[in-house]
Amino acid sequence: MNSAFDAEAATEIVRELSTLEGPLLPILHALQNRFGHVSEEAIRLISAELNLSRAEVYGVVSFYHDYHREPQGRHVLKVCRAEACQAAGGDAIAASIEEALGLSFGQTSPDGQVTLEAVYCLGLCATAPSAMVDKRLVGRLNAAKVAALVDEVRL
Repeated sequence: MNSAFDAEAATEIVRELSTLEGPLLPILHALQNRFGHVSEEAIRLISAELNLSRAEVYGVVSFYHDYHREPQGRHVLKVCRAEACQAAGGDAIAASIEEALGLSFGQTSPDGQVTLEAVYCLGLCATAPSAMVDKRLVGRLNAAKVAALVDEVRL
């Protein structure tokens, strides 16, 4: 879900989960599930409630690639940039996806429709090059599959 930060709802989530042993990751997951990303306001709240520095919380958010500081697009297209995919033509595939979407890796379209992310292994090395659209894996990417993926995320 992507919605505006609600301090009251966020505080309730943080306080409910703060009694867990090692509560930071569950809190981050819950806040991201609720708001679609972990905002600066959320980091300040977690820091205060758990008696951690903002740098400590930010360090965890920035370390794990599944946490996002900004809202993600309606669709998320992750393109594998690891060595096996590169060896199978992944660089050209990645460039064609960037060109077709008019986005660079790490960007979200202005209309909020799609976020393009680079990932470093989807576990599909035998079917490289590969990608993931939303949570669906796609292997053996070629020009036709790229065109279909681009059309899918633009809908």
